[in-house]
Amino acid sequence: MNTIAEENYLKAIYHLTYELETTDFVGTNNIANYLSVKPATATDMLKKLKEKSLINYEKYGKSSLTNDGKKLALEIIRKHRLWETFLCEKLGFNWEEVHEIAEQLEHIKSNKLIDRLDKFLNYPKTDPHGELIPNAEGYIDYQSKISVADMKLGFIYKITAVKEDSYEFLKLINNMGLNINKQIELKEVNIYDNSLQIKINNQSINISSHIAHKILIEQI
Repeated sequence: MNTIAEENYLKAIYHLTYELETTDFVGTNNIANYLSVKPATATDMLKKLKEKSLINYEKYGKSSLTNDGKKLALEIIRKHRLWETFLCEKLGFNWEEVHEIAEQLEHIKSNKLIDRLDKFLNYPKTDPHGELIPNAEGYIDYQSKISVADMKLGFIYKITAVKEDSYEFLKLINNMGLNINKQIELKEVNIYDNSLQIKINNQSINISSHIAHKILIEQI
């Protein structure tokens, strides 16, 4: 039986490698920063996960998930994203409200419950933030995506996902009208700070480069 803290580390390593950086390895400091813990604390946990054969880890080196670790990480991510979907679709929560609740629910151990939840939701492919939901076998179909920062003039795009699910970020872009499936178009790029003027809902708004890199899109 793995602890909640151990499961959080596995999920973090998966997110930092396969979803954010698309690399097999991640450094201890990156893991510590992501989880808001001290590097020494992260090192102690990584050693424990190595002893359980859930990660590959060398002192002062980089960590990667073993096959068992990756399988467990995907199970946790599946539960998290299914609960987020349930909270939004069935209980009427807003998308900025569900992450913290799902952080608690993702550690429920019953696979039977999660399989029934998946069926009840009609096997959704993505969660309310546009993130892909692994299926019961742990398969997840990643596709190449670009961010708003990569938009080109003369094309129309659709928002498909976001790379951050903090309450503050989601509340901010929600107030700007930058929701999943919204159509947007680039009008101008400010060469001084790379901020963008975009058209959405027949209105022009300005967004920073920082925000632009965290919103994923596809060309229509």
